[in-house]
Amino acid sequence: MCGIVGYVGNKDSLSIIIKGLKRLEYRGYDSSGVAISDGNTTRFCKSKGKINKLEKKLKKIKDISGPIGIGHTRWATHGEPSDINAHPHMSNSGKLLLVHNGIIENYNTLKEKLINEGFSFVSETDTEVLVNLIEFVKQSEKLKLGEAVQIALRQVIGAYAICVMDYDRPNELVVAKLGSPLCIGMGKNEFYIASDVSPFIEFTKKVVYLKDGELAIIRNHKPTIFRKISDNSKVLPTISRLELSLEKIEKKGYKHFMLKEIYEQPKAIRDTLRGRLNIKKGIVKLSGMDEYMDKFINCKKLTIIACGTSWHSALAGEYMFEKIAKVSVEVEYASEFRYRDPVIDKNDIVIAISQSGETADTLAAIKLAKQKGAYVYGICNVVGSSIARESDSGSYTHAGPEIGVASTKAFTTQMTILYLMAIKLAKIRGVISKKSFINYLHEISAIENKIKIALKNDNLVKKVSKKYMNSKNCLYLGRGYNFPIALEGALKLKEISYIHAEGYPAAEMKHGPIALIDKDMPTVVIATNKINYDKIVSNIQEIKSRKGKIIAIVSKGDKEVKKIADDVIEVPECIESITPFITVIPLQLMSYHIAVMLGKNVDQPRNLAKSVTVE
Repeated sequence: MCGIVGYVGNKDSLSIIIKGLKRLEYRGYDSSGVAISDGNTTRFCKSKGKINKLEKKLKKIKDISGPIGIGHTRWATHGEPSDINAHPHMSNSGKLLLVHNGIIENYNTLKEKLINEGFSFVSETDTEVLVNLIEFVKQSEKLKLGEAVQIALRQVIGAYAICVMDYDRPNELVVAKLGSPLCIGMGKNEFYIASDVSPFIEFTKKVVYLKDGELAIIRNHKPTIFRKISDNSKVLPTISRLELSLEKIEKKGYKHFMLKEIYEQPKAIRDTLRGRLNIKKGIVKLSGMDEYMDKFINCKKLTIIACGTSWHSALAGEYMFEKIAKVSVEVEYASEFRYRDPVIDKNDIVIAISQSGETADTLAAIKLAKQKGAYVYGICNVVGSSIARESDSGSYTHAGPEIGVASTKAFTTQMTILYLMAIKLAKIRGVISKKSFINYLHEISAIENKIKIALKNDNLVKKVSKKYMNSKNCLYLGRGYNFPIALEGALKLKEISYIHAEGYPAAEMKHGPIALIDKDMPTVVIATNKINYDKIVSNIQEIKSRKGKIIAIVSKGDKEVKKIADDVIEVPECIESITPFITVIPLQLMSYHIAVMLGKNVDQPRNLAKSVTVE
C-alpha cells in the first residue's frame, strides 16, 4: 500500500516529508520520491529502493527546501519498480506534480486520448496519465487547479488518493480520494497531508479524514475548501481529535515492531475488553451490538467477510458462533464474496473484519452487502477508517497501532471481539446457562495472563526455530478451533521468512499432504488436549512412521505427545474455545525468529503491504 505525505506551512517541508515517509515505511514500498517548492522553484527527486537511497540523492541537490512539498512511497502496480516509475509524476509542461495511491482502471483509454491531444509519456504508470489528464483539463478549459482536478477525476474509473502541486500556485495543494485513505492534519497556519496520521502525529492532534468522493483545496494562511467531486457542492468537514501518541508507534527497545506487537498482545486484549466486560454483573457490553440486538436475534444468516489474517480470525469466529451461540455462520473471502453475487437479504447480518479498516475488497464487499439490504457490523482497529464509517455499527479492537506488516495483536483482538459477540448472543438467545456464561466471562478475562505465560517460552521457541530455519517447506496441522491457527501459523512463516508453508485440518492430512512428508519437511501440530486429542496423536504417529519431524504445541503437563514429538512447546491449560488465543503465540514467535535468523526484513517483507487498498 503506497504512502502519501504533504505539507503546506511555514516550516521547511523536506524534513517533515522525509520523516513522514519513514513513518509510512511499514506499509510496504519499492521506491520513493519528493517534490519541494520554495515559491519560485520546484525541485523533485525520485529513487528506486529504500528511503535512505532517496536521502543520498537529495544531498547532491542544492537548495532543495521550501514551505510546501509532497512525498510518496510507491508499491508497484503499473510498471516495475524504477526511478522513472516512482512518484511524484510531472505533467508534460513541468508545472503539475502529483502523487497517487490506487489504480486508475481506465488509464489506457485516457492515455490514448491524451496521446491524440499531443501528450507524451515517459513512465509505465497510470499516475502519469492522471497528472496529464488534469493538465489537459486545466489548459483546455482555462481553470484553476482545484477545478481541473475535479473535472478530471469525473472521467476516472478506479481508486485513488492524490495530492497535486501546481508551479503557478506555489502556496496550494489539492487532495482528493476515492477508495484509498487520505487525511489532513490541521495545524496553526499549516497543514499536513498523509495516508494515515502517523506522519504528523507529533505536530497536531486535529485531523480531518477525507471521505470518498471529496476534494480539498489546501492553502497557506487561508481556509481550506472542501467539496464533493461529483457536483462541486461544499462539504463541512468533521475535525477529529487524535488519541494516538508518538511513543505508541516507536519500538521501545524491541529489535522489530513485530516482536513488540507480539509482546503487546496481553495489553491489547485487556484494552479491547476494557469497559465491555463486567463479570460481577454478568454483562458483556458492545454498544454497536446492543443498539441493534433485534437484528442479531432475528437474523437468518450470519456471514463473516475478511482477507488475509483477518479471514483466519473470522474462521475462528465461525467456531465460536456455532459452538457457543448455535448460530449458522458462513466465512467468505471478501474478494470472492463481492464477485460471486451472494444470496443476501435484509434479514442477514454481515460482519466485516479489517485491521486497517481500509481493505479495498472488504470495503467493496460491505457496499454490496448493504445494497442487498444486509445489516453490516464492522470490526476494525483504526478509528475513523472507511470500514468504520461504512458499517451500520461495529466495534473497535483497541489493539493500538500495528506497524509490522505481519499482523499479530490485531488478530488476537479481532478474535476477542468475536468471542464477546458469540457469548453475548448465546446468552440473549438462551442457548447457554447463566453458569456457563459466567464461566466464559472468567475464561476470556484470563487470556491476558495465559498469553504472558506462553510468551515466557520465547527462548525455547527460538531454539526450536534455529533447528528448522533452513527448511524449504513446512506443514501446519490443527483441528476444530485450532484449524484456523494452523492456517495463521503457516501464513506468518510464508509472509516474513519466505519459506513455503501450508495449513490443513489434521484429518485432511491423509487426503494429499501426507505424500509430502519426509525427513526434511517439519510438521507443526497443534495438539492441545481439548480438541480431538486422540485423533491428533494418531496423526502424529502417521507422520513419525514416515520419518517426518514433529514440532508439537501441547497443553501444559502433556505426556502422550511428548513421547513421540521431536520438539514440544507447552501452552497453559484452558477451555477449548480459548485455545486459539494461546496456541497462536508460539507460532508467531517461531515465524519471527526464523525470519530474523534468515536475515529477512521482518517488519517490511518483500512484495507485501500492510493494508491492501487496491485490488
